[in-house]
Amino acid sequence: MIVSDRTAKLILTIDRFALGLVRHWLFFVNVIFGVFVLAPFAAPILMQVGATSIADAIYFIYSFLCHQLPQRSYFIFGPKLSYSLAEIENVWHYGDSMLGLRQFIGNDAMGWKVAWSDRMVSMYGSLWVGGLLYALLRKHLPRLSSIAWLVLAIVPMALDGFSHMLNDLVAGVSGTGFRDTNAWLQFLTVNIFSADFYAGDALGSFNSLARLVTGALFGLATIWFVYPFIDTAMHDVVRQAQSKLASPRAIVLGRLPSHQEGK
Repeated sequence: MIVSDRTAKLILTIDRFALGLVRHWLFFVNVIFGVFVLAPFAAPILMQVGATSIADAIYFIYSFLCHQLPQRSYFIFGPKLSYSLAEIENVWHYGDSMLGLRQFIGNDAMGWKVAWSDRMVSMYGSLWVGGLLYALLRKHLPRLSSIAWLVLAIVPMALDGFSHMLNDLVAGVSGTGFRDTNAWLQFLTVNIFSADFYAGDALGSFNSLARLVTGALFGLATIWFVYPFIDTAMHDVVRQAQSKLASPRAIVLGRLPSHQEGK
């Protein structure tokens, strides 16, 4: 197809721009994902400075991605990084409703809640950190097998996540479920740890530690497993695009090759 010089130059410009995006895909993904990961931390900062409408918008948007239960979330600008369900009950009346409980975002005395839970902070944060590490180490990393990915990322997250979900379905926000008390763990460990370690979700508890570890394993192992495939695909696209852009300029600009002119 013969096109004008102006149209051909526009096509070349678009192709080169697309080539730049593909060649530097990891940089752009890390930047965009970094904004996504850090935005929930902006909500408590905005609450602290009085920009409540913008903070409420962030809480609302991220509520579709996370349960935002306050006893499983971090707080900023308060005396503690996390609070137990009992401490939250003292200042927030939610009527034994999980929906009511998740609406607690904090106050001046306790600080303000990060817009998603500690599990999401760990999981999405490690995906972002994993992307940054991959940018530094991708030439030296061996491939992670699918079996290793399942063992490191999926199985621990599934066990912890589904047991919490089952606990919440059965016990609600009563604080009496098997993952609330972890009586089974007390039995297995002969009760060698403090009561605060076994019960509840506050920072330093078994539940908090389990969410932190399984989230980090999921994020880092997933990046290690998935990004090499994306990297290979992007390199193939770059090679094809470079070959296309290296074609004779006369043809690209829509002119017939010199040996065909005048025919």
